[in-house]
Amino acid sequence: MALCNLQYPQGSNHYTILCKLNFPQRHDKQTEETAPAKLRRLLSGKGILQAPGVFNPLVALCAEQEGFEVAYISGAAFSASKGLPDLGLFTLSELSVTVREITRATRLALIVDIDTGFGEALNVARTIREIEEVGAAAVQIEDQVMPKKCGHLNGKALIPAEEMIEKIRACKASAKELVIIGRTDARGVIGIEETVRRANLYIEAGADVIFPEALEIKEEFEYVAKHVKAPLLANMTEFGKTPYFSSTEFEAMGYKIVIYPVTSLRVAMKAVENVFKEIKNTGTQKNFESEMQTRKELYELIRYHEYESFDMSFRQKESFR
Repeated sequence: MALCNLQYPQGSNHYTILCKLNFPQRHDKQTEETAPAKLRRLLSGKGILQAPGVFNPLVALCAEQEGFEVAYISGAAFSASKGLPDLGLFTLSELSVTVREITRATRLALIVDIDTGFGEALNVARTIREIEEVGAAAVQIEDQVMPKKCGHLNGKALIPAEEMIEKIRACKASAKELVIIGRTDARGVIGIEETVRRANLYIEAGADVIFPEALEIKEEFEYVAKHVKAPLLANMTEFGKTPYFSSTEFEAMGYKIVIYPVTSLRVAMKAVENVFKEIKNTGTQKNFESEMQTRKELYELIRYHEYESFDMSFRQKESFR
């Protein structure tokens, strides 16, 4: 018998903890809504969706705590968290493990960056099955040549549009519900017109959402929105080619999702760097205590006491005589 079928009241902490301990949180236990269905519902609603970058379950829990419904696992942030450059070096197995951990821990609709799909069309089909099985809401696949680069760097190269079309068709043929996001890096390689041409080809092939990467001015975002008839995703990364726009400004330009792919990692790593310097130089961390998440706050975030209560529930209330 699956552990989640044990007869605990569905609204109880025990039921929630039990399911989270054993299985990916693939759907909302209250509504039975799958992650892809949740994302499609949100895409059809009003307003722009903000998707912060999450690179591990703890960061994802923080995003959920702050009220986000959608999150994004960036290939760049995931690579960096493993001490690797963003050159397509991590494996599908490594990515799947982390996606599973995040979807177990939260009810976020998770968009997963699969870079170029881990191979050609046949490999992409396998990738889609793997990522959908671990509870993702969407995948994002791009049209770069491997080894790929960060979208905001120079020196990128594109595969022919026909090859990307094959990959998107493989995505659609293999997915049960997964939302497919087609990314094109054509702006930095060929130009904005090629961005639009490829975007429309990818829609015809089955892409649900289009991600035009590394646009540089407001007018380019507006041009794509005018000529591409599909929900659009904007990348509000730091230190890149796109100037800072607010989510409200992106919405006014015609965009439905805005991602902040590496923001949390960059902020976290700078904080770690600073406290390590302090410890090295002064021998103590006490001056940083006011900037730390407290023990109480951490325990609340990871629901420490709920797990503790769950464990205690197995103990005998009375000793046998």
